[in-house]
Amino acid sequence: MDPSYDLGVRVACEFIGTAILLIIGNGTVANVHLKGSKGYRGGWSLIAMGYGLGVMIPAMMFGGISGAHINPAFTVGLAAWGQFPWSEVPFYVLAQLLGAIAGQVAIVVTHKPYYDLTDDPEDVLATFSTINSAHSRWNGFVSELLGSVVLFSCALALVRSPFATDEPGVAHLAVGFLVWALVVGLGGPTGPALNPARDLGPRILHQLLPTSVLRSKGGSEWRYGWVPVAAPILGGLIGVGGYILLLG
Repeated sequence: MDPSYDLGVRVACEFIGTAILLIIGNGTVANVHLKGSKGYRGGWSLIAMGYGLGVMIPAMMFGGISGAHINPAFTVGLAAWGQFPWSEVPFYVLAQLLGAIAGQVAIVVTHKPYYDLTDDPEDVLATFSTINSAHSRWNGFVSELLGSVVLFSCALALVRSPFATDEPGVAHLAVGFLVWALVVGLGGPTGPALNPARDLGPRILHQLLPTSVLRSKGGSEWRYGWVPVAAPILGGLIGVGGYILLLG
């Protein structure tokens, strides 16, 4: 983050960056899950690549301006360990949540014909939010927690690595590959979300949209919806804290 930039500029970057994350990430999910799409049933590897690039691109665009948190759990974790001002946390988190909703709206608009062709409500919900494959909140929580701890501790280590001192862009490039690897390695159980805004914003939108927009809309799975919010926040506290305690 560069504090020389006005807070409004940095918040705008968080909004745009999170929207890009959703457009690329959930756009890839929609490509794989919605009937009629050219990527229909393209497989998990395609989704992993989409989310890796979905994080990499805004990180390289805005990492030197807002820090490219694009994730409330990272923002809260940094603030809790004195690495980010608490006074700016509400602005960042709100921008991230609204950016996620805006990105998801773009996917719904561009993929409306394919939502109309898709009969399975779980396929529809998967293009919005995560679902635990075993329908287990406990398994989902553990998976999201582990992934989040690895994500935030490794992301900090990459960005603050001596290797990245002269070339900070390389670190943000590496963060994209980190997310790609996490989705490949831990994607089976939950998705994964690893980001409260990425899951909650689209889930709220899914709840609000009528069946005239989502023909095969089912439930929004709110019994599970707290998991991809709470687990990444706890993971952010542990992951950021672990890095700070080890390396300062």
